[in-house]
Amino acid sequence: MVELIARISKGSKMDQVYLSKNRSGFEIGSYIVIRPLGIERIIEKPYFYNIRDIEPVKVQMINEIFRIIDKNIQDYENAIITGSFLDRGFNFNDIDVLLVTEKKLNINDLTSRIEKFTGIKIHIIVLNNKTLIKGLETDPLYIMMLSKCISKKRLIYKIKYKIDYKLLDLQLLKSKLLINNFDYLDGNEKYYFVRNVIAIYLFIENKKISKEIIDKKIIKIFNLKDIDDLNKNKLDKINFLKKYKLFYQKLFNIILKGIKNGSKQK
Repeated sequence: MVELIARISKGSKMDQVYLSKNRSGFEIGSYIVIRPLGIERIIEKPYFYNIRDIEPVKVQMINEIFRIIDKNIQDYENAIITGSFLDRGFNFNDIDVLLVTEKKLNINDLTSRIEKFTGIKIHIIVLNNKTLIKGLETDPLYIMMLSKCISKKRLIYKIKYKIDYKLLDLQLLKSKLLINNFDYLDGNEKYYFVRNVIAIYLFIENKKISKEIIDKKIIKIFNLKDIDDLNKNKLDKINFLKKYKLFYQKLFNIILKGIKNGSKQK
């Protein structure tokens, strides 16, 4: 059975529904039934940012995720899908969703509904627009997250980096765990810590930040064949840690100098 969705238009004497001439079915003179769609909303085409290729099944899942959010959450500003789910292939552990709203939400029920549909663990971050903008201005990981994403509504942000060296110092400290826990971390965990260091470095240098740019920088700095050397735990421990410690210390010194200069200016 063929179904078409059309909008009722106001006429001078009678309201009407227009159907495109370029259609399959509904010949002239055919009898049809018109009924309201009820509470179901039409899912608008999402906006793709820096995504060259993605599997059709993922697009279908994203559209359904947006539909579930639309049905269960009222008056939110935007929903954004990000993370490794958008990379080519199926090497991901969960689906990351940013839900932008001014309201305080309990997202347990929403998370359960989406997980029931996808069969995949869902990680929902609820934040307001002000927090999102501040994150994009001061946090390199926010920038990286939104450098590649699918958004329900258009993203319109003019962001200028604002370097907070004290905040970057706290972020860098997380990556120090790699030095003392190298043997206990898997490839994905090591990648996370190294990615964090490189993202902070690019941020301070006022360079563009994206997963692709970070991966290329990691390969160059640590002289890897490709990023899988890190992701799949195929590193030469001695050589890698030597370069990592040097780079970490260099970045730490830059941040420490920034903190001291900031204190003098005050």
